[in-house]
Amino acid sequence: MTNARPMDRQAVYDEYQRAGRTFHRLLDTATGADLARPTLGTRWTNEQLLWHMLFGYIITRVLLLLVRFFGRLPRSVGKAFARLLDAATVPFDFANYIGPTGAVKLFGRHRTGAAFDRVVASLCRRLAAETEADLARGMHYPVRWDPFFKDFMTLADLYRYPTQHFDFHRRQLTLGNGND
Repeated sequence: MTNARPMDRQAVYDEYQRAGRTFHRLLDTATGADLARPTLGTRWTNEQLLWHMLFGYIITRVLLLLVRFFGRLPRSVGKAFARLLDAATVPFDFANYIGPTGAVKLFGRHRTGAAFDRVVASLCRRLAAETEADLARGMHYPVRWDPFFKDFMTLADLYRYPTQHFDFHRRQLTLGNGND
């Protein structure tokens, strides 16, 4: 994932807009029965998986902060932190699973859609403010936590991560509108 060339910010903005349109279409066209249906390859319902897809964008904001911190430290410190997080994969997986089950009760369909818009707008503002030097800063990641985490990722890589995560999980939805 690491880039040596300047980042194509417009491509990232376009990916975010496409994901947002898809997310809202899925939320707006799903019936209650659609949202309650199990997904493919997960223990979540469609509604819970949609929230998890939103969570990929939410967690990216946290990861950006971590890169700003660990990206200034010796790489060995970040590598040790990533190994520590990898060792905590089982509790992470449990929290990652249980979070959406409660979040959908708290947020509901309409608040989830609004939260998606706010988080993506925040990521777009942050990306617009990044310098090329910022985008080249990176850190090591716990590769066992997510198939899209690489051993070392830059800020530029992280801005692409949530839509990769979104697209992967989109294929697991079983919504009945014929477009998933």
